[in-house]
Amino acid sequence: MDKELLQSLDELGIRFVRILWCDNANIIRSKAVHRGALPEYLKHGVGISAAQQAIPVMYDAPVSGSGLDCVGEVRLVPDWNTFTALPYASGHTRVMGDMVKDGSAWNLCPRNFLKKMVAEAEREGLEVIAAFENEFYLLRSTPNGIVPADETVFASTLAMDLHRVVIDEIATALVEQGMLVEQYYPESGSGQQEISILYTNALGAADQQIAFRETVRAIALQHHLKASFLPKIFADKAGSGCHLHLSLWHEGQNLIPNLDAVGELSEVARRFIAGLLHHLPALMALTTPSTNSYRRIRPHCWSGAFRCWGMDNREAAVRVPSNPEEISPTHFEFKTVDASANPYLALGATIAAGLDGVRHCLDLGEPVGVDPGHLTETERRDRNIDSLPTTLGESIEHLSNDQVLLNALGSELAQAYLAVRKAEWDAMKDLELEEEVNLLLERY
Repeated sequence: MDKELLQSLDELGIRFVRILWCDNANIIRSKAVHRGALPEYLKHGVGISAAQQAIPVMYDAPVSGSGLDCVGEVRLVPDWNTFTALPYASGHTRVMGDMVKDGSAWNLCPRNFLKKMVAEAEREGLEVIAAFENEFYLLRSTPNGIVPADETVFASTLAMDLHRVVIDEIATALVEQGMLVEQYYPESGSGQQEISILYTNALGAADQQIAFRETVRAIALQHHLKASFLPKIFADKAGSGCHLHLSLWHEGQNLIPNLDAVGELSEVARRFIAGLLHHLPALMALTTPSTNSYRRIRPHCWSGAFRCWGMDNREAAVRVPSNPEEISPTHFEFKTVDASANPYLALGATIAAGLDGVRHCLDLGEPVGVDPGHLTETERRDRNIDSLPTTLGESIEHLSNDQVLLNALGSELAQAYLAVRKAEWDAMKDLELEEEVNLLLERY
């Protein structure tokens, strides 16, 4: 295998292999190994400081209270199953890295956490199939700051024509990397885009999310544009979500539909969604983990600001889309997610929450068929509809007290993750939107 890999690199003219990881601040990072030195790194990868998992979004230094400091080394070991040449970076390839300490998977590795949650689901007889659905902005730099790359509206064909070349290049690059493009359209915000790719297994979906962000940003740069997945860039324009689409399978059978009642959810699907909603206030510290996230999650913005579910209801945190085919529904959409989330942690924690609902037979309750924001507080209370946290500080507090999610993360990962979130909250909680955007725009 090693000989074949090296031979294929030479045939492709590869100079560098980028070994990627995504940290607790959801910054995508990499160390690149030159082809000439690669034989020394094939098995054990590259070394990184253990304190990388304690670094916040603001600066490159570990935060206090994380349990990590200047002492400690882990290996970033390539998962060669994820190896792919980069269509947008001639001579470079990418491979996802797993964090290994003393020869074993490290407890603080986000990718390892998702693997453990996938294994937990399999023990319950469930295979999780997923896809992240990204919204992002194409932006131009001007002497007065960043501006949208166009001034169009939702699904505008003019926007399609304006950005045809860059979108076509993104789509081609995604397909060349094994990500099958399903739909594209300009979103509601001026300059905002949405490209959806097809679902795959949970680990593959998280890997694809990393590759998607990398591809979009790199190709935009080649066209003198900035691409940003930051949840809220402009106060007067739509925010960008990263909705998570999920289905549950067993031995090739989709378990989401109730086969005895067309259009209804199965019992296991109801319990899984009930678990997700039960833990949602805490889960948000992992799925909407930036201070900026909460500028997007507002009523009447189709962002999932209420703890409820509904059929085709885009204001609910969980939407169950109807399907024109005979078997319906086939999946559900978790809307209270954005791309400032580490996809391994967000998806892994979502699985943990859902499994808790399955194991404890939690009751989902009735679907909500109206905009919850138009109901009075009394009406929402009578229907068990809660408003969700409105700040990162609130969701951190919920996560700090959610034993199911803390136990799933494990004590070491939970400690480091919460320390990073708390440091970011303390540093940015009083920033104005413009200050926040200046700091975060190119991080996400």
